[in-house]
Amino acid sequence: MPGRRKSREVLGLPGGLPLAVALRRTAAGGYDLEAFGADLFAGTVVGIVALPLSMALAIAVGAPPQHGLYTAIVAGTVAALTGGSKFQVTGPTAAFVVVLGPIVSRFGLSGLLTAGLMAGLLLVGMGAARLGRLVEFIPHPVTTGFTAGIATVIATLQLKDVLGLHVARMPERFPDKVAALWAARGSASLVECGVAAATLALLLLAPRLTRRVPAPLVAIGTVTFAAWALGVPVDTLGTRFHTTINGHEIAGIPPLPPLPRLPWGDGPLTFRLVEKLLPSAFAIAMLGAIESLLSAVIADGMTGKRHDPDAELVGQGLANIVAPFFGGIAATGALARTAANIRAGARSPLASVVHAIVVLASILLLAR
Repeated sequence: MPGRRKSREVLGLPGGLPLAVALRRTAAGGYDLEAFGADLFAGTVVGIVALPLSMALAIAVGAPPQHGLYTAIVAGTVAALTGGSKFQVTGPTAAFVVVLGPIVSRFGLSGLLTAGLMAGLLLVGMGAARLGRLVEFIPHPVTTGFTAGIATVIATLQLKDVLGLHVARMPERFPDKVAALWAARGSASLVECGVAAATLALLLLAPRLTRRVPAPLVAIGTVTFAAWALGVPVDTLGTRFHTTINGHEIAGIPPLPPLPRLPWGDGPLTFRLVEKLLPSAFAIAMLGAIESLLSAVIADGMTGKRHDPDAELVGQGLANIVAPFFGGIAATGALARTAANIRAGARSPLASVVHAIVVLASILLLAR
């Protein structure tokens, strides 16, 4: 035990809390200009991939798209600087859609942000208690069934937009969702269905055509340009989402960085609200812990490196504590973005920081 204590003291961690382990390991191993160039390229690639994903996932849970971008910026930076995996990219993920959607329906955006903050506190506690290793004991059939269930629910939720169905309000229970979609089948749009089918086809074909350009970028860029050039009448972010700033309504995403705010809104944070949100916060924390650590394990297999699971839980917790104060929703390690980060040649957590900067620059330069 003295050796373990000494290891923590070398890292300069208060009370033995595993903090910024990945960043410290990078510094201890040496970091040169070549590594920075590799991180710069990888972070740029992942940032481009994260743009549409972050917006789509925010929309899927019932939040405005800019909140997904705020999550990628803030949570992605905090987790990279304080976590235990050198290659992990943190942001909103599809697994959270099932949990976060009902929170938005019941408590609104402020409830969603508050639940994320509470989940972050739980995650830090889990990391401080050294519970990271427990994920290794979860049976594989459990994770497989869990993933399949999430995929089924998400696919069902997306049918409304894929088919262009007009559903006034999507119910919370899965059987009711299916019934609502079936009842709206007469409003299906061949145009929107065609756009969705073309995007999906390119998403599947792009990896066979080029490996240097991310498939989501090829699919979304090509179909978006084609729809604009042909004048295809489909909803866009600008037509569906509006934000009021200083009395002026802005279509689409406001060209502003994530600004400080109280997650629970203008009123006081009450014990009654915390009590109501606690079960949801616990679900977010458990889901975030499982997904981030599984992603980190897969990253280890791809790189031959080892992550620190307890430090990763602390980093993910801090990311979820800070992000709600800037409008960010719940976040965790994102496997698809982490894998893209590794394939693009990332060397350190700075690649994830670059990804966050790319997303921020896109908001400031491209949003209007």
